[in-house]
Amino acid sequence: MAATGSAPWQPQEEGLKEICGLLEQQISPSSSADKSQILQQLHHYSQFPDFNNYLVFILARAEGKSVEIRQAAGLLLKNNLRTAYKIMTPAHQQYIKSELLPCLGAADKHIRSTVGNIITVVVQLGGIVGWPELLQAFVSCLDSNDLNHMEGAMDALSKICEDIPQVLDSDVPGLAERPINIFLPRLFQFFQSPHASLRKLSLGSVNQYIMLMPSALYTSMDKYLHGLFGLANDPAAEVRKLVCAAFVQLIEVRPSVLEPHVKNVIEYMLQVNKDTDDEVALEACEFWSAYCEAQLPPGILREYLPRLIPILLSNMVYADDDESLIEAEDDESLPDRDQDLKPRFHTSRFHGSEDAEDDDDDSFNVWNLRKCSAAALDVLSNVFGDEILSTLMPIIQAKLAASGDEAWKDREAAVLALGAVGEGCINGLYPHLSEIVAFLIPLLDDKFPLIRSISCWTLSRFSKYIVQDSGHQKGYEQFDATLMGLLRRILDTNKRVQEAACSAFATLEEEAAEELAPRLEVILQHLMCAFGKYQRRNLRIVYDAIGTLADAVGGELNQTAYLEILMPPLITKWHQVPNSDKDLFPLLECFTSIAQALGTGFSQFAQPVFQRCINIIQSQQLAKVDPVSAGVQYDKEFIVCALDLLSGLTEGLGSGIESLVSQSNLRELLLQCCMDDASDVRQSAFALLGDLARVCPVHLHPCLSEFLDIAAKQLNTPKVKETISVANNACWAIGELAIKVRQEISPIVMPVVSSLVPILQHAEGLNKSLVENSAITLGRLAWVCPDLVSPHMEHFMQSWCIALSMIRDDIEKEDAFRGLCAMVRANPSGALSSLVFMCKAIASWHEIRSEELHNEVCQVLHGYKQMLRNGAWDQCMSALEPPVKDKLSKYQV
Repeated sequence: MAATGSAPWQPQEEGLKEICGLLEQQISPSSSADKSQILQQLHHYSQFPDFNNYLVFILARAEGKSVEIRQAAGLLLKNNLRTAYKIMTPAHQQYIKSELLPCLGAADKHIRSTVGNIITVVVQLGGIVGWPELLQAFVSCLDSNDLNHMEGAMDALSKICEDIPQVLDSDVPGLAERPINIFLPRLFQFFQSPHASLRKLSLGSVNQYIMLMPSALYTSMDKYLHGLFGLANDPAAEVRKLVCAAFVQLIEVRPSVLEPHVKNVIEYMLQVNKDTDDEVALEACEFWSAYCEAQLPPGILREYLPRLIPILLSNMVYADDDESLIEAEDDESLPDRDQDLKPRFHTSRFHGSEDAEDDDDDSFNVWNLRKCSAAALDVLSNVFGDEILSTLMPIIQAKLAASGDEAWKDREAAVLALGAVGEGCINGLYPHLSEIVAFLIPLLDDKFPLIRSISCWTLSRFSKYIVQDSGHQKGYEQFDATLMGLLRRILDTNKRVQEAACSAFATLEEEAAEELAPRLEVILQHLMCAFGKYQRRNLRIVYDAIGTLADAVGGELNQTAYLEILMPPLITKWHQVPNSDKDLFPLLECFTSIAQALGTGFSQFAQPVFQRCINIIQSQQLAKVDPVSAGVQYDKEFIVCALDLLSGLTEGLGSGIESLVSQSNLRELLLQCCMDDASDVRQSAFALLGDLARVCPVHLHPCLSEFLDIAAKQLNTPKVKETISVANNACWAIGELAIKVRQEISPIVMPVVSSLVPILQHAEGLNKSLVENSAITLGRLAWVCPDLVSPHMEHFMQSWCIALSMIRDDIEKEDAFRGLCAMVRANPSGALSSLVFMCKAIASWHEIRSEELHNEVCQVLHGYKQMLRNGAWDQCMSALEPPVKDKLSKYQV
């Protein structure tokens, strides 16, 4: 198939026919040929160096062939170039580029679009520098006044702006100015084109530069804004949507440029927030949250609230085509399809004060005007608080009063609105809380399922205050009515209501904690009843509610009567779900919470649970190298969940886990996990390492030096910020090991200290938990090896003491201060220059519970008082604020 000599490349008739034939079979729906065989054949051809030349020839010149075949050739070419372009000969690259450019103005729109896609890939791989003719071709087409040429060039240009905007905003050798400077004026000109397609493509292209904000755009900002206002009432909905998107992005990225025009923009957004096209209205609705977050003066928006709030409320009513209306018909007896199950992600275990926030983001469900309007109302309520109630409440009350079946959507939207402002306006609503709750509880039994489900959600938004009020008789009755109402809905026959009720109940559990104890039996009966009847998707939410219950009531759960309701169904399920099934994740998480709550009460269930975790880790580690003999596909999430459940077991059983660990190969498996390339596996592995160090360090002993080396490496990486949670857990585990193995930690003490000091010195930019754990681990190392650490103390004393003073009183802080005292004994002069900081750290204690440590701290302070003669001690004391001095008086100085 290869051409000879240096003559211009020409295809051979035979090859052309064969490739076209294959493409025809590939795209024909009726073709009986085996598609995988065709793909194999095409793949075989792609071994020939000029195969891609044939494809571009078919795309550009095969006039006699159908557009579909030419497009298929283009699509295959685009995919091939991703891997082949950089290894092609320059002559072949040049041939492909020269064939693409004339097609920018092709008569067929689909051919033009395909060419635009391929050009973007070539620019991605070879840059603009290697293709000077491209910019010239763009300029000629844009200036040609021929619609096909203008559209073709604009389509390709818009794709470059979308995928690789930075290439147009960089210097190109041989060009006097950056390409963006050449194109911007032409793009602005197209804002006024009579053709909607050109207006849309040009505006979309300029919008891509808002984030990058090249100086060319910044200096033409007035022209851009003028263009946006000119397009504000464009007849094409797609253009109006892009105008809204531009204002939303500008207010996020450069609010200052909109400030002089902000009233006009708000007026416009109010108008398009009611646009007949839902997508335009949705884009406009994003503006309100963006405005509030841009820290522009809220006063300007305040005067528009009486007009804005009614618009948001009317957009919160379900649209007739909302997919939720169809889903709401789903009866519980219908099994879930695989595509109904949202992908779920397990968050690895984290040791420290800043646990990742749970994001209840409904990212799986479609974002629409209703949700966006409710989110905007939520943000406004947080900015303006009770001020919005005078406008909002009359509308809510009117909607709630609307009777009759046809008005159910208005009633539903009113309940949603009440929940949306439940946080921001709580001060104004709180005096009416009992009326609101009394009103919502009967709605839990409404005949419309979506009213039942939204009432669950809105009650959960007030659950914190419902729990707060439960101290007196009337408040307790209200709390109990809410609790029982949500439990009733957990057993609803409608899947959508089940989901809302379970989620709302989990929120109530978190707020109520031990208040739930008197009702445990009835709660467990309802949850286990749901467990028996739910389909797969909602079953995950029941697991969550059971886990949250265990976290909330802790040891209260450890009673035979409760365990007899709770455990048998879970154990049955445990036997039903195979090790390769992702439905195992929420079950493992649920068991983790139960094991921690029951403590030693979990011993009777521990052996099979422990063994299964070991089996899961083992088979997944095998699957990683050999999925066939493992019989499962590798998925690291199984390992993470199993490690976390082992941590939960260790935490719950304490030293009771020792017999299980001693009879297993957990140590070797854990060592492997600590070296895994996936950071979330390492994160959970170091959490388990620390937990095991606390209760049975003897079983880690044979691999102690390996564990310590790997843990130390996690702290000494330039990418510590990217894997902060791994570093955090590794740091904590080193400290836990240190206080157990004492002197044996000495080989890694100095490497670890030299990694911890920079963390303490640059604490501002880092996660609070990592800084705290670093301070504690440094103290623990100093406590067990003071002779190694104390010679260096003047390098870190100041930043270390600052970090120590931020830590709340607990046993770990005690250890750190034991280290402080041990170092001062070994090298008293090392702390002299940081004495003020040390005093502040000591004063940060509420009280030191350990009498022995309290006495040590007294000795340290007295030692310095005696050491510093001639008024030096008093000088140090005078540098302290009065509250700090007061606190130090406890230590008799």
